[in-house]
Amino acid sequence: MRCRIRILLVILLFPPALAAVGGWLAGPSFLHPIRRELSPELIREADVTFEQMGVHRNNFDVRASDGVLLRGWKVRAAKPSGNWILVYHGVADNRMGVLEHARILLLAGYNVVMMDSRAHGASEGPMATYGWLERNDARAIVDALETGEHPWHLFALGESMGAGIALQSAAVEPRIEAVVAEAPFANIREASYDYAGLRRYPWLGKTWLSPGTWTMIYCSESLAGFPASQISPEKAVATRDFPVLLICDAEDVALPCRHTKMIYDAAIGPKQIWVVPGAFHTAALGYEPAEFRRRVLEFFGTYGAH
Repeated sequence: MRCRIRILLVILLFPPALAAVGGWLAGPSFLHPIRRELSPELIREADVTFEQMGVHRNNFDVRASDGVLLRGWKVRAAKPSGNWILVYHGVADNRMGVLEHARILLLAGYNVVMMDSRAHGASEGPMATYGWLERNDARAIVDALETGEHPWHLFALGESMGAGIALQSAAVEPRIEAVVAEAPFANIREASYDYAGLRRYPWLGKTWLSPGTWTMIYCSESLAGFPASQISPEKAVATRDFPVLLICDAEDVALPCRHTKMIYDAAIGPKQIWVVPGAFHTAALGYEPAEFRRRVLEFFGTYGAH
């Protein structure tokens, strides 16, 4: 009987203990995602795309408030409207990850800013903080943009991590008037449940494997010096009433639609939500290109027409 009890205890306690160790080890990689370099081949690919539209990129380097150098491009539309859109890529990616999104905007007359987020692509930075420092970076980017341009209206569009950054940036930077966000995370803790639950069983991350989420968040807070509870697009949309178009991909297992719905419920400004049937993480444009274009341009057009 005692032997059976011991075996049962091992079965019950070993997975949470293993999850706790895994969470502690995952903390540093969470802050230091794989860096996708902006290679010469990728730059040539971008130049071909821009040439097809009759536009040219201009290097746009911005010094953040903490001294980190952020690198990106400014691209003016062939027939510019005077409106600008900040386009934010996802984690472990670079500005090329939103090239097709930029194409839609440029063809519609919007000028775009395509930056590599800190610790991504060609930008400097010791770590990614998922909005804690990046929202201050947005202020520096907008300041730099306004020294050479005179935007009539300024918007933001983001994918995944970039969606979360765009929402948090708009909460503290009133010059960003409206945001399109696809597959944003509601908050860091909620996202950790999905990763601890192996992207299929978030309830495991909240229960049996919850020590993994605790240790990952604690390790990240200790290394980066930020309060994880404050990295929250959900809280951001409740602090300022800017318009949002939230897009969730119905088959997303990385950041399921409950994240988008949590943000939608918390938003105090004009809000829309679009659930894209069959789409996986950040794949709305691929699954529904015409509808994506229509909804995004109609949304920005509503707030850029006055």
